[in-house]
Amino acid sequence: MKLLIVEDNAKLLEAISETLESESFLCETSLNFQNAHEKIFLYNYDVFVVDINLPDGSGLELIKEMKTQNPSTGIIVISAGNSLDNKIEGLDLGADDYITKPFDMAELVARIKALLRRRNFSGNSRVTVNGISIDTASREVFAGKQKIELTKSEYDILLFFFSNPGRTLTKESIAEHIWGDNMDLADSFDFIYSHIKNLRKKISAAGVNTPIKAVYGIGYKLDSNPTE
Repeated sequence: MKLLIVEDNAKLLEAISETLESESFLCETSLNFQNAHEKIFLYNYDVFVVDINLPDGSGLELIKEMKTQNPSTGIIVISAGNSLDNKIEGLDLGADDYITKPFDMAELVARIKALLRRRNFSGNSRVTVNGISIDTASREVFAGKQKIELTKSEYDILLFFFSNPGRTLTKESIAEHIWGDNMDLADSFDFIYSHIKNLRKKISAAGVNTPIKAVYGIGYKLDSNPTE
């Protein structure tokens, strides 16, 4: 899952990013309004964690832009303890939750995971599509009754498909979602093909028909009714 974190306190931003990356989230960060504003227009995110008070603009304006550009993105507001009005305004603009400084990192992680479960999987930590199950809490994957071992990239790709069932995902969108800004350094998207090939092979080896289908000339999609 891909996050954008906006916080003008560099030490706090680093601490948040390191904590979330240790939980296997892909994090992109910004210290100011302008940089965050550019990222909102360039990329898609699962969760947006934003401080309201920024040196060159308001986090509330960033929330408005995020809801316009990517309405499915979950939003968590970071606010000072005395800024009740900002919290309320952020929620009114479409934010899903808020957390007040100072906060424990474990609480932020828990809120982000809960938000993702609510938005993507109806509050469930385990989701199943045609015999394939993902436990988002433990990051375990089962094909039928057999646990299959996936690399981090394979797991992230599968979870991305599960979050977008039936939707055709381009190779570019998969690469950008899983690797973020670093995907701009790639010469081609052949590595996406390799990851998906290995993922489908592991699913098939467990005796389950793979629901990941190639869409010729475009990319891939998670088919809820696989036939092969």
